Amino acid sequence: QVQLVESGGGSVQPGGSLRLSCAASGSIFRITRMGWSRQAPGKQRELVAHITDGGSTTYADSVKGRFTISRDNAKNTVYLELNSLKPDDTAVYYCYANTWAGDYWGRGTQVTVSS
Repeated sequence: QVQLVESGGGSVQPGGSLRLSCAASGSIFRITRMGWSRQAPGKQRELVAHITDGGSTTYADSVKGRFTISRDNAKNTVYLELNSLKPDDTAVYYCYANTWAGDYWGRGTQVTVSS
């Protein structure tokens, strides 16, 4: 089992920034990749970014150049830096972990971008 706890969401104005954190605990040795997805009201959940245990990253086209994913292996934590935020970025952001035994999800953290 892997437990994921997100933090760092909030409300910001367009153009603002936030930093999300996701702390992993439990059977973390099984994790091969961690990432973030988001779900806006009335829309399907979509991939935002992920990072492999080797450090390779992937981003959705909609966030390239604005969001940055990173990980601190010593702290078992993944971060998502959100810059130049737009109203379309408003969503619940979920952390996830891929392991050999299955996928795990956090409960999500709300990000609201509004003037």
